[in-house]
Amino acid sequence: MTDHGVTDHGLSRRTAAVRRLLADRTRLLEDSPTEEVPLSSVAGRSLAEPVVAEADVPVHDVATMDGVAFAADDSYPLRVIDDAVAPEDDPPTIDPGEAVPVATGAPLPPEATAVLKREDADREGEVLDGPSLDAGTNVYQRGSNVTAGETLVERGEVLTPKDAALLRDVGRGEVVVAERFSVAVLATGTEIHEGVQPDRDSEMLAGLVDVWGHTPTLVGSVPDSPDHVHDRIADLADGYDVVVTTGGTSVGRGDHVVDALDALGEILFRGVSLRPGRPVTAARLDDGTVVVALPGKPVAALFAATLVCRPLFDGPAASEPLPTLTASLRRDLAVSDDPLEYAVPVTLTDEGAMPLGHVDSVLPVFERRYRPGRLAASTRATRADAVWITERGGEEGDSIAVVPMEVVQ
Repeated sequence: MTDHGVTDHGLSRRTAAVRRLLADRTRLLEDSPTEEVPLSSVAGRSLAEPVVAEADVPVHDVATMDGVAFAADDSYPLRVIDDAVAPEDDPPTIDPGEAVPVATGAPLPPEATAVLKREDADREGEVLDGPSLDAGTNVYQRGSNVTAGETLVERGEVLTPKDAALLRDVGRGEVVVAERFSVAVLATGTEIHEGVQPDRDSEMLAGLVDVWGHTPTLVGSVPDSPDHVHDRIADLADGYDVVVTTGGTSVGRGDHVVDALDALGEILFRGVSLRPGRPVTAARLDDGTVVVALPGKPVAALFAATLVCRPLFDGPAASEPLPTLTASLRRDLAVSDDPLEYAVPVTLTDEGAMPLGHVDSVLPVFERRYRPGRLAASTRATRADAVWITERGGEEGDSIAVVPMEVVQ
């Protein structure tokens, strides 16, 4: 491989392609209108402005046990004052030599530095005795969760349901997010346009866009004609933030998508060092619309979308390094010596990872050598549990790192 994110074959490295898409995602978000949404609706939304804590959380030292609070450097016996402080109360004050009962979650007097557990307290009326404690014992300290002025969530981050807990804790009931990208999904191919073959990709891709937090629209198909492809993409760019196409990205007689994109704007990358999925191309049109052109074969489209293009929709967290789990390779698998990454769909059992497509799998397509070209058109392979990304292949019994499909889709 050469430098600058390009392989010896002139293909972009997958990580370089992702960086280019992330840069355009940032631009799209900067230009996007914003809206305020309640915390119950934040999942999948891109934050339009950072969330900065306005106060410490907790705002007081808090008891983590039912007990008695006092200054740890005071000496017993101590005089117990007042009734127990509850979580909803304001913190009282205490003088040296005094202690106050507290419930779990109650704010502590500013003078108190420790809480003696109720069961460890030796108390007779107002007189308290017990073991010595270090400062901080059974205390959840002020600002230990969040510090005032701290940036908790950066602009552009994609929120998840769990983020609502932290946002609520810092006093947010709503957040400002970018509007969802409007995404047109267009199939290319005369065989699809004329109904000779089904469109096997568009609904899958629209579903991914939806899961990734944006608004897909199935806009039908276009035949393999240079003028039709060019004009349809140009028309869609007028009404959508992103256009996703399938098919027409290779170098065959009916492949016109890349030429259309070149005429309508700037090619961000053409081809990625990944099989299946290699012909994936992306462009920024003159009006700012981003077009992601995926190969037409279903598995190639799936891996190009999930392993290359997902960060455009789902943000930096969807890029490298991808989370993996370890499994034992169940069969020998060789790959070509080309300097490429190979995305191998696998099924997972207690016995390990079985490459889908291997003759011993439920989808017998090849023997020892991986044949991504043969597998790319198999819709059965989309049922994989995980994908093994490898440049060298492996031998039966090897420990390999696989990416669960739920991580990338």
